[in-house]
Amino acid sequence: MKKLKEYWNVIYQKIVGEDATPEYIARGWAIGMFWGCVGPFGLQLMVSIPTAFIFRASKIGATVGTLITNHFTIFVIYPIQCYVGSKLIGAGLSYDTIKHAMTKVINEQSYDALISCGTDLMWSFFAGGFLMAVVFVPITYFGVLSIVKKYRASGK
Repeated sequence: MKKLKEYWNVIYQKIVGEDATPEYIARGWAIGMFWGCVGPFGLQLMVSIPTAFIFRASKIGATVGTLITNHFTIFVIYPIQCYVGSKLIGAGLSYDTIKHAMTKVINEQSYDALISCGTDLMWSFFAGGFLMAVVFVPITYFGVLSIVKKYRASGK
């Protein structure tokens, strides 16, 4: 529990410690969250950081924000994301089929393994990812914006 508290303290300090406007910081975190939801693991940073440059946003936030999906969370997030995406697009993939395919992709850590799972799974992945982004990006933006403003208003 102590390690988790230390981890969150580090994240908090990265959010509030950047010398920039609250909007700039929040925009970066929202970009990171977007690519963390939508992009396949490993590709996220390659698109998140350039996107932050384009939208004049925090590169730190764009980097750390992608960590919604990491080596620990993808075993839970990706199968659920694909299952929900499958329902959205009407692919009708079962959760067991998705979990088996995603386990193969995660273990092999290759895009060839992802492609070999078929187009239904790939489209399900992106549909579920976009739905996650629609939910989590605004929460991230306004949450980070609020955290930074409150921290700065407290005079710390």
